[in-house]
Amino acid sequence: MSLPARDTPRPFQPAVTQRDVKAEVAHCVGGVLSPLLANIALSALDDHFARQWHQEMGTSGQRAKRKAKGLGTWRLIRYCDDFVLMVTGGRRHAEALREEVSAVIAPLGLRLAPEKTRVVRIDEGFTFLGFDIRRLRKRGTSKQYVYTTPSRKAIQAIKDKVSAKTYRSTRHQDLDELIRSLNRSLAGWANYFRHGVSKAVFSAIDSHTWLRLMRWIRRKYEGKHRLGMKELRNRFCDKGWRFAWNGAVFTGASSVTVKRYRYRGSNIATPWTPTPAAALTSS
Repeated sequence: MSLPARDTPRPFQPAVTQRDVKAEVAHCVGGVLSPLLANIALSALDDHFARQWHQEMGTSGQRAKRKAKGLGTWRLIRYCDDFVLMVTGGRRHAEALREEVSAVIAPLGLRLAPEKTRVVRIDEGFTFLGFDIRRLRKRGTSKQYVYTTPSRKAIQAIKDKVSAKTYRSTRHQDLDELIRSLNRSLAGWANYFRHGVSKAVFSAIDSHTWLRLMRWIRRKYEGKHRLGMKELRNRFCDKGWRFAWNGAVFTGASSVTVKRYRYRGSNIATPWTPTPAAALTSS
């Protein structure tokens, strides 16, 4: 590789006004700057609905008056360019809010994506940030609760990742290296979803991974005869059917403890809270 000399003239860089700004901004979509740009642009949406909440719906008395007049109440939950408006009211209130959001973001050069924008009841459920959020009846009772579970898309994504790591083209690597790689991927995925109703999902993911790993081991270490299940257990498992090799032990997603978030209402510490509850309790 040859390097240019110090006195070699550099390519001419046009001024910012001469560049294709739209193309450069579009190139940031999906990159590391995309969340930052979304936060900067959609802060106007936060301000709009925060102002509404504090002026018209901030107290229980204000919300009761609105309900008596047939008006709805709502709050905005946003993460980068994904947001949900939780509405207490009828479908007409939600449809009106769709138009209101469009009007707020239109001056910013933004618009809602029709294929991603829906009005649904909480009993129908929706997907937000990889979680399926839906109100269901608890088994064995008549009570209803809102459940947050990993979405089908998120589950399939981690299964595909496990399948790629245990594909036949990866049999050149050592078993302990593969086990450590799977543990890292599954633990990282499970840590994100550990605050939902995820225990059964974690077990299902581990079962899928164990089967893929079992087939991978049998194909890699088979000799003249196919590796039997009894020999597989004696050679590659330590406790029961848990795979272990050269100090690496398969732990999977189930090693991550599921810990549900407790409802804290408006006491959640945020940068916009004058006196965060977390700061008060730690002092």
